[in-house]
Amino acid sequence: MRTVRGDLLQLAIDGEFDVIVHGCNCMCAMGAGIARTIKARFPEAYDADLATTKGDRSKLGTISFAGIVRSEARFVIVNAYTQFDWRGASVQADYDAIGTAMRAIKHRFSGQRIGYPRIGAGLAGGDWTIIAMIIDRALDGETHTLVEYAP
Repeated sequence: MRTVRGDLLQLAIDGEFDVIVHGCNCMCAMGAGIARTIKARFPEAYDADLATTKGDRSKLGTISFAGIVRSEARFVIVNAYTQFDWRGASVQADYDAIGTAMRAIKHRFSGQRIGYPRIGAGLAGGDWTIIAMIIDRALDGETHTLVEYAP
């Protein structure tokens, strides 16, 4: 896992990534964190989320995605279903779902440049040390980058 500091979305627009991934809940909300920004700036990704069934627990570990075209920029945003809900004080991140979603991303987007934030470790309350190991294992052999937000 390579790590850089910056704005994941701007780096994608600037051509640094072919695919960007963010963690989603299964409630079709995209109401907080980077998901909220993605929903506002790239409604195509939200439309892909809305095309799934709201509240369907079987979405855990799956992905939806949308192709984004903005001027010269072309990339894909992946909604990775890594937590069931956002409500509650406990850890919402589902480690098994994170691994399964990342393996699906590797299968679908192998050979492409993949960027992501600290999926599951922010609002979802997961342990980044564990999540980073899961992502590294799932994306072994791929070009993938953690983007630590820095405006």
